[in-house]
Amino acid sequence: MAELLSLEEGVARLVHDGDTVALEGFTHLIPVAAGQEIIRQRRRDLTLVRMTPDIVYDQLIGAGCARKLIFSWGGNPGVGSLHRFRDAVQHDWPVPLEIEEHSHAGMANRYVAGASGLPFAVLRGYTGTDLPAQTATIKPITCPFTGERLTAVPALNPDVTIVHAQRADRDGNVQMWGITGVQKEAVLAAKRSLVTVEEIVGELEPRPGAVVLPSWVVTAVAEVPGGAKPSYAAGYYERDNAAYQAWDEVGRDREEFTKWLNELTGVTA
Repeated sequence: MAELLSLEEGVARLVHDGDTVALEGFTHLIPVAAGQEIIRQRRRDLTLVRMTPDIVYDQLIGAGCARKLIFSWGGNPGVGSLHRFRDAVQHDWPVPLEIEEHSHAGMANRYVAGASGLPFAVLRGYTGTDLPAQTATIKPITCPFTGERLTAVPALNPDVTIVHAQRADRDGNVQMWGITGVQKEAVLAAKRSLVTVEEIVGELEPRPGAVVLPSWVVTAVAEVPGGAKPSYAAGYYERDNAAYQAWDEVGRDREEFTKWLNELTGVTA
């Protein structure tokens, strides 16, 4: 059964230096508070995994937490580039960042393979693209039944997956709804998992279309109201578009970012 922990204790127990860490969420339910707690606890040499890294990954990269990023698209949605990500790739600041780029379909299938206990996934999605020439973990494979030329990608099995959801009960069963991405698959593929939730309730009410993560697949749950802000949580709060726009100015400049980082971590000049 999942343990109920504070966010601070959950990150301290489950996220270690050198881990492969996935923080998943598609447009909403993004585990921003958990990502910022990783920064506060000064984790280093992480391999960060996510289908759509946005500003919380920009923050993690700028804080020097990451040595590698496995991803399929990166940007500040609706605004522009991730400047801390760009600075790390182009100028090794604050530390060099290795990248491994895939398509959305490739990343999703890698999580599914990991969740299924398979060593790799097979798909058609890379045909006609130049990604196989750029990414060593995309390999051609021939179907043994039809002879069709396909593409294989290795399973993703993060050391820890972190997601945000609307609710959990006191036994650690988790319920999420709205736009969900690969949260379920990413949790099932991981060795350990931390789910932050808007609230812990006595009993989960049935909700059409909701995804339920049973307690036995979740390592720990932390109650973190507002834990997805500035992204949104359906039924709780809307997306803070101004915050995404404001991040562009902070992330664009090393000095401004350093001020933001010092405020987050409590470092005084």
